[in-house]
Amino acid sequence: MALVSLGLSCNSCGQQPNRKTAAGVLSRDMTVPGNFSGQSEVVFDSTQIAPFLKRYPAFQTYAGEIDRFYHNRNYAYAWFENGALIEQAGNLVNRMLNLANEGIAPPAPYPKELDSLIHTWTKGKPDLRTELMLTAQYFVYARLAWQGLGPAVSRSAGWYLPRKRVDYATYLDSLLKAPATPEPVYRQYDLLRSFLRKYRNLDEQYRWDKLPMPLKSLRPGDTAAVIPSVRARLHHLGDLRGDTLSTALNLELQTALRQFQARHGLDTGGLLTKETMAELNVPLKSRIEQLMVNMERSRWLPVRLDADYLGVNIPEFKLHVYHADSLLWSCNVVVGQTVHPTSVFYGEIKYVVFSPYWDVPQSIVRKEILPAMKKHPDYLAAHHMQITGYAAGLPVIRQLPGPDNSLGLVKFLLPNSFHIYLHDTPAKSLFGETARAFSHGCIRVQEPAKLAAFLLNGQQGWDAEKIRQAMHAGKERYVTLPRKVPVFIAYLTAFTDRNGRLNFRKDIYQLDKELASMLLIKTVDY
Repeated sequence: MALVSLGLSCNSCGQQPNRKTAAGVLSRDMTVPGNFSGQSEVVFDSTQIAPFLKRYPAFQTYAGEIDRFYHNRNYAYAWFENGALIEQAGNLVNRMLNLANEGIAPPAPYPKELDSLIHTWTKGKPDLRTELMLTAQYFVYARLAWQGLGPAVSRSAGWYLPRKRVDYATYLDSLLKAPATPEPVYRQYDLLRSFLRKYRNLDEQYRWDKLPMPLKSLRPGDTAAVIPSVRARLHHLGDLRGDTLSTALNLELQTALRQFQARHGLDTGGLLTKETMAELNVPLKSRIEQLMVNMERSRWLPVRLDADYLGVNIPEFKLHVYHADSLLWSCNVVVGQTVHPTSVFYGEIKYVVFSPYWDVPQSIVRKEILPAMKKHPDYLAAHHMQITGYAAGLPVIRQLPGPDNSLGLVKFLLPNSFHIYLHDTPAKSLFGETARAFSHGCIRVQEPAKLAAFLLNGQQGWDAEKIRQAMHAGKERYVTLPRKVPVFIAYLTAFTDRNGRLNFRKDIYQLDKELASMLLIKTVDY
């Protein structure tokens, strides 16, 4: 799937050059899919798996997968053909011995043994210990790189989207039959991985000292001593391709600043502002950590969807509308304040409600409306509200349909335990802000009529005019969708956009830090 501009770049960014693998064979890339052995004549005794696992207990977790994999192929060797290791063995070894490139902190289990076995097996005959080592390492790789930390970790990190499920034993077997099978991981993962390499290289090659902020924001035509340093930094990050020595904020630099600002969710005026300098000064190690965190989140997401669906990326303040994994359109949204965060979860839109009532949550009644009623006796009438009853000592209040309704002219219901839904709003000016965390948790949509048209597409009679009439009817009307539409409310603070550019966003709910602390642990239960 593709949730933010969620990763709409193609998977062809950057061909890997030919290189020697640990197995001594040429490999065009470092990917795991490749040409597996299709041979079935050379087999081994199934009883040999148990002694191998006893010798290497870290693999014991995968005993069932290993046995099932070989049982399905009648215990034929998978990594050897005609007495030689296949190309894919080298690719896997390179991946396992360089797990840091995957954003994974712990090293591979038994790295010395893995490297030694690959280099010392006797050519001309398959080696069973090397065979089983490679298969076991494959399952470790699949768990670390494609599955990620366990569900308990994602829940503790505030992630209530469903985790993807992949049968990796079956997947490995499918690679034997279709070597070009893509990796079972959401495509943002591979795109972020390429940028992780870039940022690690930058961190090794350049000092990233804090650049001083000028006394005022610099505008086109201004000059300053810091500008050459700004130019150099933008050049390293890929936003500036021209002159790095000029002290002037000219059109070339302004264009580069606009691109940098767009990638960081800032006002794209092309001025050298305090906010822009703050993002330029974020340490590379912090960006590397941010990439690792979002690579981990990408491991949890479904690989792809073939149906219509919506994606909301909270830190991006964007709604993205998809058909079969192709982006149709996007618009701004307003999400929950830090004190009223929007939950990260999955839901399915079941109803479109035109001219809705707003049933005011009791927490808002208690904290906001009752104090306002004490100050202004006509508060309810002025806000088109009415009391419909009493519960737990509080009035039950709803706001009447109309242009002043806090939900606007239409809402989109996706039943969930978080009491969150999407809706219109009369406060249109908030969509012009760069940071749009203003709600009590629900998601306000900038283009509600367009979203209604998308959801009702194919339902007879629901053209643009009928939708407009229903939104302004002043009478609540529920429309049940014939098919529920999936909604993924996600939280990605680093992602690539449709142009293949890396984007960063602020961690508005402070969810990155806890996940980073778990990711950076050097030990792991494989």
